[in-house]
Amino acid sequence: MSEIADSSSLSALRLAVVGAGPAGLGLALLAARHLPQAQISLFDVRPLERDVSGDPRTLALSLGSVQLLQRLGAWNEAAAQAILQVHVSQAPPTLNHPIFGAAGEPLVRISAAEQGVDMLGAVLSYGQLVAPLQAAWQAAAAAEPQRLLSRFGAPVAGLKALNLSAGGGVEVDAGIAETFDLAVVAEGGVFADQARKSLAHDYKQNAWVGTVTLAESSPPGVAYERFTRNGPLALLPLPPLEGRKRAALVWCMPQAEDEIASLSDAQRLAVINSLLATEAGPLQAISPLKCFALGLNAERSLVEGRTVRIGNAAQTLHPVAGQGLNLGLRDAYALVQALRRCADRNGDIDAGLRAVEWQRAPDRWSTIASTDFLARSFAWRWPGLPVVRGLGLAALQALPPLKRALARQMMFGSR
Repeated sequence: MSEIADSSSLSALRLAVVGAGPAGLGLALLAARHLPQAQISLFDVRPLERDVSGDPRTLALSLGSVQLLQRLGAWNEAAAQAILQVHVSQAPPTLNHPIFGAAGEPLVRISAAEQGVDMLGAVLSYGQLVAPLQAAWQAAAAAEPQRLLSRFGAPVAGLKALNLSAGGGVEVDAGIAETFDLAVVAEGGVFADQARKSLAHDYKQNAWVGTVTLAESSPPGVAYERFTRNGPLALLPLPPLEGRKRAALVWCMPQAEDEIASLSDAQRLAVINSLLATEAGPLQAISPLKCFALGLNAERSLVEGRTVRIGNAAQTLHPVAGQGLNLGLRDAYALVQALRRCADRNGDIDAGLRAVEWQRAPDRWSTIASTDFLARSFAWRWPGLPVVRGLGLAALQALPPLKRALARQMMFGSR
């Protein structure tokens, strides 16, 4: 077992990163770049030879996340579809009034052009996000094999807090117990498979996900979110395939009323087209759909001793706002920057971790609270609630400063 570094100095920090998904790989690459004296070990149960590039799961990235990946040299622009506009609307029944625009429906449009940016974010597959990150990490590890260690195919069985001469540390058990100054857990998983954390709520909702073919007349790069009586219905733009415009579908439904499994593809397509805003449809085709249970599962604190949790290891959110991964990448960036400041000042690692907890709290808890509120609100069948939600959308559209604030939150989180 290796000796632990003195807590007053980060010059010889030994860092364990558990989980080689987007958040874990992003953090490992950031630490490799900004903590040049640290030794970093990346653990993952997945064997290195397993090809992840074909994983089709769809991810929506904010502009801040895209910029971070570009700086890390791990952004696959050719595989991504830029989000140029976000269109949020509410399906009937709602208050039909001219205040909601010519169509009489409440909606909010946020465009990259009006925000003065090239894109609001981007959409790409999980595989096309992770593969470049992993390649960048492997290249860095090959260049510094004594400092950057890849531990793929090494499942971590447990973490144990240590108090070595009050210096602190974490024992990581991955077949052989090793001691690190700090462990960052970035293993995620879906809500249904996770052990329950301090804050947990089952929304009793399902998310049906797949891909749809858009009409040829559909404008490029538009993300649609439609608030329906049963929950949000979202279309996220994907790169064209064989000349056909496509979008990823996220269709949320209360489990007690979910009959989607019994519908044929043609029936599913007909139902979705009846729910979508006119601008989004009509959809031309739909892929087979997969179903996932939805819930909130969050830790009260990112930091516990010398263990930090980020990404889905810290919080699993409802997809209504599409912010889960973006929140995890912001956590990773803030942690590395805090450790860097401690190293530059020869500071105390525990003080740096406390600073991260305080710094990340506003962004983290505002995202958790707003997402949780929206998710729960679809289970409320109170008279007049659609009208209130519609008025909220109309207010956003009518008040440019409020819309700009929302756009900044979507792109960069709370700062």
